[in-house]
Amino acid sequence: MALAPTVEVVLGSIAFGIFWVLAVFPAVPFLPIGRTAGSLLGASLMVIFRVITPGQAYAAIDIPILSLLFGTMVVSIYLERAHMFKYLGRLLSWKSKGGKDLLCRICLISALSSAVFTNDTSCIVLTEFVLKLARQHNLPPRPFLLALASSANIGSSATPIGNPQNLVIAVEGKISFEKFFIGVAPAMLIGVVINIALLLCMFWKELSVTRTAEEVMEEAVVEDEVLSHKFSPARMSHTPERNASSGKKAEERVMEEVAVEDEVSSHKFSPARMSHMSPEAAHENDVEKKSSWANGFAKPSLQVSDVKKLLGKKALILKTCVYLVTIGMLIALLMGLNMSWTAITAALVLVIIDFRDAGPCLEKVSYSLLIFFCGMFITVDGFNRTGLPSALWNALEPYARINHASGVAVLSLVILLLSNFASNVPTVLLLGTQVARSAAAVSPADETRAWLILAWVSTVAGNLSLLGSAANLIVCEQARRSQHYGYTLTFWGHIIFGVPSTLIVTAIGLPLIRG
Repeated sequence: MALAPTVEVVLGSIAFGIFWVLAVFPAVPFLPIGRTAGSLLGASLMVIFRVITPGQAYAAIDIPILSLLFGTMVVSIYLERAHMFKYLGRLLSWKSKGGKDLLCRICLISALSSAVFTNDTSCIVLTEFVLKLARQHNLPPRPFLLALASSANIGSSATPIGNPQNLVIAVEGKISFEKFFIGVAPAMLIGVVINIALLLCMFWKELSVTRTAEEVMEEAVVEDEVLSHKFSPARMSHTPERNASSGKKAEERVMEEVAVEDEVSSHKFSPARMSHMSPEAAHENDVEKKSSWANGFAKPSLQVSDVKKLLGKKALILKTCVYLVTIGMLIALLMGLNMSWTAITAALVLVIIDFRDAGPCLEKVSYSLLIFFCGMFITVDGFNRTGLPSALWNALEPYARINHASGVAVLSLVILLLSNFASNVPTVLLLGTQVARSAAAVSPADETRAWLILAWVSTVAGNLSLLGSAANLIVCEQARRSQHYGYTLTFWGHIIFGVPSTLIVTAIGLPLIRG
């Protein structure tokens, strides 16, 4: 693609630069408006500067990607209501045999859950739990927080629904769920194992702390607190106070309704003659009623225990349905059905099965993330139309062809640096089409492999630094803001592990990527 006129190149670069600064550093002092507003500002500037027309801007928004993202969010919300993440958390603490065993469990559960529920969701719901487990075992939180974030990033690389950049790659590259999984899963599994080995080597002494007798006695108390932990994905809730104060719990409301219904149905209307009953006769009638109640002749038709059993059965049925629908969604994705419509259909089925107003659940969807994607699509499309990304790629392309090991190494290095400089999703949007076209020119069979290499490297690149991925920032912020277990994971505390882990895992996983 030829370069646009100089004015468009300059203005488009300014708009993209503003978007990048606000996306990577959302709290900049001179314009602290956040990532979502920053992406909309970048998109608006592209239109205002006439780098892109309004029609082209609307066309740049990728509806299938947004639909897939929305559907998976709704499914994750219902899974959270069905206590899926609570069960995952309990699996971490079940018969744990010390720090090393706990670290391995965190890595494995974080990786597997991220492949199905996205890395951001896994980090949100498991960070607080990991902090509690570290306290329970009298161990430093840092190795476990690093294990959670890094394994979540690596694990999310295996599926199209594991992270946002994979969604883009699967849709743009027209890669089915099955082909994506088969192509990346071997590298992901080996990567998780290598990541565990690196963590154990780096923190072996810190994980070997022995506990005193008092700490062992305290473990029972802390363990009870851990098992009773309730996950609340704050990222997906925009009105927590309203939801918290919206009245009594559903179970209490149902119990009240049943009690009132029972009272009404058991009420016996007194005929007119009862109004003429003498006071003595009325008193005798009351005494007779009380005695009959005491002797058990007149009991309510539905006891509180029966209501609880009824509610328990209903909750169990709903949970089972949520899990079955989720499994069905995954099977449909593996069968090659349209990913966007499969996710939307699964979300709608869950809404219908729940059989109540879906407003509270839909309010928990991260609409700010969807809006961020809309602005980013427009901004990146406008920047691509300046011709500057194509010109830069044309200079690198002869050295980055994937039919040679040196070309794969150069391409991986470019993706690695850009993912940490411009974030992984914009990197995929900027490089994806160029990389796929270059691979197709060498061999049509290599096009899919090029997309999967882009997915693997851009995802694992998130482990390089604390700013490399949203999952890292989520773990850092959740740990820092924890009310009882606050811990600050510093930039240097992360990068000391992040650099060797990213380089080694990326290099070993690349030969395992198959198209």
